[in-house]
Amino acid sequence: MLKKIALTGFLMMLATTAFSQDKPWSHIGRKATPAEVKAWDIDVRGDFKGLPKGRGSVAQGEQIWEAKCASCHGSFGELNEVFPPLVGGTTEEDIKNGIVAANAKGGVAQKTTMMKLAKLSTMWDYINRAMPWTAPKSLQTDEVYAVVAYILNLSAVVPSDFTLSDANIREVQQKLPNRNGLVRFEGLWDTKGKPDVHNIACMKDCKVEDVSSSLPDFARNAHGNIQEQNREVGGVRGTNTSLPAPTALHTNGTAKPISAPQVSASAVTPVSKENTSRAEAPAVDVKSLLAKNSCTACHGMKGKIVGPGFNEISLKYKAKADVEVYLFGKIKAGGSGTWGAIPMPPQAQLKDADVRAIAAWLVAGAK
Repeated sequence: MLKKIALTGFLMMLATTAFSQDKPWSHIGRKATPAEVKAWDIDVRGDFKGLPKGRGSVAQGEQIWEAKCASCHGSFGELNEVFPPLVGGTTEEDIKNGIVAANAKGGVAQKTTMMKLAKLSTMWDYINRAMPWTAPKSLQTDEVYAVVAYILNLSAVVPSDFTLSDANIREVQQKLPNRNGLVRFEGLWDTKGKPDVHNIACMKDCKVEDVSSSLPDFARNAHGNIQEQNREVGGVRGTNTSLPAPTALHTNGTAKPISAPQVSASAVTPVSKENTSRAEAPAVDVKSLLAKNSCTACHGMKGKIVGPGFNEISLKYKAKADVEVYLFGKIKAGGSGTWGAIPMPPQAQLKDADVRAIAAWLVAGAK
């Protein structure tokens, strides 16, 4: 009995010693819960593993599209003002062969998503994760099926009365215009040969190459001055695209951007006191409200992104009668044509008090 007690005590001492010698970080954190893993593990693979059950019709997809997608992609997926077009460039012959002929032959001004798409799971997964741009992951599973069905119908892959589901999506995969268009570049995977890079390991005082880039003239200021569209955190990037394109060259002959003068807040004409007297600055934290509702994804504070900058809206309507009432209606109901062809979707989710606060903030100078 004494031997057993002594042996037990010795083993406990060893365990205590081993525990005390553990690394400090070995006991930090905890295992993820099943719910946390489920929320993170949402990818849909090429063989459709991970695809949730659901269904959605082309007709349902059209309604969702007009409400949440058309403002950026156009009613027929053809718009090229905000993002590259999704639909176009494919033919019935492509659907039959599984190869988009125009990819090799050319003849299309710009490759669309449907021209390049080889796996339908890629489209389903991306829409599920990232769309709409202003409210990612807000679509329900059946809504994702419906939107994908609508895009497929626009490309003549499925008929207008079709309902896409987890039960038939594999059959639809066999009708994609570019389903056989994947190309494997062996050089990216073959590790037996020589490496295709010749970098020199460096950890201190490393030589930095003088790298620069510039936009072509036709696209330089297509979406407003890039310099005014920096995020509030991180490094400042972007040249002043309201100025002409750079012409100076590096010594190696590559284009060198011209240093553009910084645009200060005072460079933007403020709304005068005379024009702001009819509206005091709202007590609501409007900037937080704008960020929460993804308004800043399309509108910069001092310049155009997709829609006009808030300062531009303020300046445009500063002398308009009943401007707060007008802006209230525009925010709530949406509209198009005032600032170009790209429509603004209705913001029906906003409370009336919040809409009034935003309208008053714009009238007060959007500061």
